[in-house]
This record gives sequence, structure tokens and C-alpha cells, in this order.
Amino acid sequence: MTSSKIQCCFFSPDSRLVAAAVDNIAYVWDITSPNPHLIETFVGHASDIISLVFSSPSSLISASHDKSVKFWQIGISSPNPVVINPQPTSLSSAPILFVSLQAGAGIAISGDTDEVIKIWDISTGLCKASFKTLPTKTLGWVDRDAKLIDGRLVFIGYSYNGIYIWDIDKGGHLKTLATFKCDGLRISGDGSKIFALGGGYIKAWSMWTWELVGQARVELDGGQYLDSLCIDNSRVWIHSESSPAQEGWDFGFSSSSPIPFDPSTERPHLDFVGGASWQTDGPCWIKDTVTGKNIFQLSGRYSRPEDIQWNGQYLVAGYGSGEVLILDFCDMCP
Repeated sequence: MTSSKIQCCFFSPDSRLVAAAVDNIAYVWDITSPNPHLIETFVGHASDIISLVFSSPSSLISASHDKSVKFWQIGISSPNPVVINPQPTSLSSAPILFVSLQAGAGIAISGDTDEVIKIWDISTGLCKASFKTLPTKTLGWVDRDAKLIDGRLVFIGYSYNGIYIWDIDKGGHLKTLATFKCDGLRISGDGSKIFALGGGYIKAWSMWTWELVGQARVELDGGQYLDSLCIDNSRVWIHSESSPAQEGWDFGFSSSSPIPFDPSTERPHLDFVGGASWQTDGPCWIKDTVTGKNIFQLSGRYSRPEDIQWNGQYLVAGYGSGEVLILDFCDMCP
């Protein structure tokens, strides 16, 4: 290594490797033995590297002043990295308003203040499709969500006039549900239902018949909100802003009465400290609930997402800067 200044330095998720950027070159060391040694030297950027991060224990992502982002695979001899966005990209991306995770389909969805919905490949970070939604800002959306369901991109939004459902692919307004003062709105993880929280109730409508299929009284005191970290098939988690109390409801039964469950025993092995702690000041952590250890930190400008989705392996976060962050914790999951 040269005597130039190290720009950035990171440990791999499994703590076996250290990566550092010096000028336009990235270096990787194996630190598992008493004598750490250099195992990779990645050369490919035309200008200084300004950001470097492990996307998995065996892969790196680097960003440079040359306006490119490169993906590097550790342990595989390849003269050329995968290059993403080699041309200059706009720094004036519209702020992200919501994100939605569909890990089973390998995608994440984001929506921004320009009412543009994008579909992202969670394995590569590439944008697969972009849609200009028909709903306009004049409707005054308060909550939004979107899902790709059986090949159809469905958008739901709440304004003061009700809950609206749109088929984005066909550009059609499908339905306006009965007026309901909504404090939280989400499509269920399996895409079959619309969850809405408000007025002391959690309600669920069928996505395709738009009939009310279940409701339950929420007993939590203080401001209640849907926990977007846990929207699992037909189950939904509800939190209170004034206490750590939480409730869980399963709407996956034919009866109109959902079944309560203990949400504290059903959360993922890896979890966010304090539930929706990204809404507070300072960094937030991902914690191993078995060992009690904090294993990953979101800090700095990434500590305050506008919206977030998490299923215990994949993390998708959207920011006011217009950025969408996708992280895969597969090597940390049991």
C-alpha cells in the first residue's frame, strides 16, 4: 500500500475481513490469523474512492469521484468489476416517501414525492422498472404502499377523503374504500389484504373484492401505529408511541374476527433495537435477539430513514435524499 491517506475502512459482516480505500484502489485483508495479510487488491476506479462498504461477507461496493459505483467479488479472479451507473447520476432525486419489501419475489418498491414508483432488484440494487403514478399530489396523500401482485403493480394511498386503490400497470382507479380516518396503511405481506389502523381499530379489506374481512379493537394507550418492520402475510404488528407495549393480530382465517398473538415471540431472530427506533435521534441498531448483541448500526445520514421494511434478513430503507438502501443479512440469519 502507498503512503496516501486512507479514505474509508470497514469490517466485513462476519468480522473476518477488513477493507480500506486508498486513492482509487480498494484493499482487503484477512484478519482471522495472528498475522493479518492482504488477500485482494481491486483496481478499476479512475478517481478517488469516497465510499466503501461490504454488501456481504464476500462482496464489496465502492463509489468514486469518477461518478461510478462498482461491485467487487472477493475470492473470484476477475479483471473487471460489475459497474453500476457509470454515467453521472442526478443528485436531485425526489425524497422517498415509502418503501415496500417483497423478498420472495426478489424485489423492493419505493415511491417518492414526484409520485414515481420504482421496482428494485434486491440482489443487484438495480432499478428494474419505473412508473409515474396516476394519483397526483393534489389528493394530499398521508399514507401510501405498493405491491407487485400476480404481475400487477397495485398502489394504495390514504387521503382525507378515503383509501384509494390503483392498478398502476393499467392506469386505472380500481376502488375508493369507505371513509376511514387512517393512522397507518399497508398491504399485507401476501398481497391479499389492505390493513388500516385508526379510530382505535385495526381493519382489513380484501384486495380484490374490497370487502371488509375483519376488524379488531386495539387496546393500546397513546398514539398507535403499524409496525412496518413486521407485516408478515396476513399478520400485523401494532405499537404504542407512549410505551413499549405492542399487539399482534392474524387476519388469515375465514372468520371475520382476527386472532391475537404475542408479537414479542414472533419477531425475527434479528431485530431493530426498540422496534421503530429509526424515528428517534441518533443511530439505530440491528440486534441479535438470541445473544442480545448489536450487530449492525445505521448512523450518520443513514440513521433516519423516511420509511423502512425489514423481514429478518433483508432491510430496505428510503431517505429524504432520494436514496434507497438495501442490505442483506443472510450470513447472520440462523
